Amino acid sequence: MKEYLFTVVYERDEDGRVLAICPALQGCYTEGETEEEARINIREAIAAHLESRLATGEPICTEICSEAISLAL
Repeated sequence: MKEYLFTVVYERDEDGRVLAICPALQGCYTEGETEEEARINIREAIAAHLESRLATGEPICTEICSEAISLAL
């Protein structure tokens, strides 16, 4: 069994829901009423995404780094 490590970005939308996005896996995102719910949901979404790719022989992207950038405008 191989272990994978992915960056997840959490954002709050205008309705107060928490969005969870996995940038390395195109189209892999979910939401929840709370951060904890979004965290649980994104783990399930990532697992389903990886299982689908493995079943069809599609490659799984490997992250090389992530960075937070601060800008003053």
